[in-house]
Amino acid sequence: MIIGYARVSTQDQDAELQINALKQAGCREIFTEKMTGTLRARPELTSCLRTLRDGDTLVVWRMDRLARSLKDLVEIIEDLHQREIGFRSLTESIDTTSASGKLIFHIFGALAEFEHSLILERTKAGLAAARARGRKGGRRPSMSSQDVKKAAAMLSNPLMSKAEIADHFKVSRTTLNASLKREGYSL
Repeated sequence: MIIGYARVSTQDQDAELQINALKQAGCREIFTEKMTGTLRARPELTSCLRTLRDGDTLVVWRMDRLARSLKDLVEIIEDLHQREIGFRSLTESIDTTSASGKLIFHIFGALAEFEHSLILERTKAGLAAARARGRKGGRRPSMSSQDVKKAAAMLSNPLMSKAEIADHFKVSRTTLNASLKREGYSL
């Protein structure tokens, strides 16, 4: 069976152009969504993907209607491939049920993997450069060194509990303990 998926980004847009093209392509069932593509969770897309069975073909008007990033597109198409479901994009003339369509899509997949590798390399290089400048990663500690000193002094009072001290500094007991340990105080 040939199943279509159409998506427009806002409630003001009309999916009629896509729906007409999908009907002309022979789609028996069309799932239509009015939602931004940046959201990963799209109910109609989820229903569409669940409906597809071995031997079916998913048809979209344009690839950007199915996924916003190349990475997401490759993941969806790879999932379809593993389930032996074809994919066609009408505007880009891509059809994974043909040998040339599979080749083109594998090239897209390789490009997505290359892009991912470049992002990882740039991230690692940026972190290394920041460390070389003396910057550390992660978020700032919830308690300053001064607060930890005060907390340690408060702990020497047998009438104060850790829970009260943590409450005073508006942190959890776990954070209080970790802060004391970080500053070298014995628990």
